[in-house]
Amino acid sequence: MESKTASGLISRRTVLKATGVAALSMPYLARPASAQPVQLTMLAWYGHAEPDVVQEFEKQHNVKFVPKYYTGGDNMLALISQSPPGTYDIILSDAEYVQQLREAGYIEQLDPKDYAFDEFFPEFHRFPGHWDGNKLYSVITRFGFLGVSYNTNAVMEAQARSYRIFWDEKLKGKVGHFDWHLPNLGQLSLHAGNRKPYDIDAAAWKKVQETTISLRPQIGGFFDYGGTFASLKNGQMLAFCGIGDWITGVLEKNGAPVRTVIPDEGGLQWTESFCIGKGTKKQDLAKKWIQYITSAHGQVRSANMAAYPALIPNKKGWDLLARETPEEAKRQRMELNKPNVMDDIRSGKIQFRELPIQQDLEVWNDFWTRYKGMSG
Repeated sequence: MESKTASGLISRRTVLKATGVAALSMPYLARPASAQPVQLTMLAWYGHAEPDVVQEFEKQHNVKFVPKYYTGGDNMLALISQSPPGTYDIILSDAEYVQQLREAGYIEQLDPKDYAFDEFFPEFHRFPGHWDGNKLYSVITRFGFLGVSYNTNAVMEAQARSYRIFWDEKLKGKVGHFDWHLPNLGQLSLHAGNRKPYDIDAAAWKKVQETTISLRPQIGGFFDYGGTFASLKNGQMLAFCGIGDWITGVLEKNGAPVRTVIPDEGGLQWTESFCIGKGTKKQDLAKKWIQYITSAHGQVRSANMAAYPALIPNKKGWDLLARETPEEAKRQRMELNKPNVMDDIRSGKIQFRELPIQQDLEVWNDFWTRYKGMSG
């Protein structure tokens, strides 16, 4: 959302301003190297069109990315619905929203043969929601886990291995929420005993609401990306619900005493993927971008993205990451032939983040809004 939330806090990453979006009608093919760069529009979370990720591709293809950064899946859908077809050449989506993009006719069908799925771990060959039967619409590029994020000076790792730590009396007023209902309610649904946290009946949903409300006295604030980052860094918040290494990893690499662990009740997986926008006049170039960023070389850039780190699905990318930035491969547990993050997925410890299945999305959103308005 572009506007302020009920708590007066701006939603995720709006602290980082987006540039404008321009649509280019001139064809890019057969342009001389000395010509002005072709503008390639990208709708994405912050960071994906920044120089540390795209600069090499821009030089190779005489391209200039023009990003429009959004602040959540609902905001992404709103931006697309308000724009003419062809406005966005490339769309980065959280996996749970790809089906909605496809059903609304906002993205192009892709040819599976164009992408290096044979280099991916088998778990990512046919990622849920990215396919409609044998028709492909989106290619996974990165993912990460959501668990208990905590200050290592205030909380021991053994304590953080359960969501119960959020109710610890010593953390009263020091527990933060990342201001988005899907990750928070998904985690609290796991804590409430739901093995499939987003596929719950009316009774289970009632229990999730009661569990969440019982946490309200512990909560010190609801934060966007920038606020989450700052409050963990300065110690204002000592534990956080709804986030993972995508935030604590940046801080940890810079020496802050914070970390994320997957609790015994299980964790969630967020997943990002690239689609080609419906009506783009640069479909071939958009395809080349997806091929680049999902190649082993592009995957290393994605894993090390300055805005927020992530896990990568390309097995060859893991091998290259271990050679180019071995410290980060070890920190993110992406080392082949060693215990690694794939073990967490294969053991069933990780559940995919989804849209609610038995309730409307607005039901969850409305509850979250009421919850934020409650007194602590």
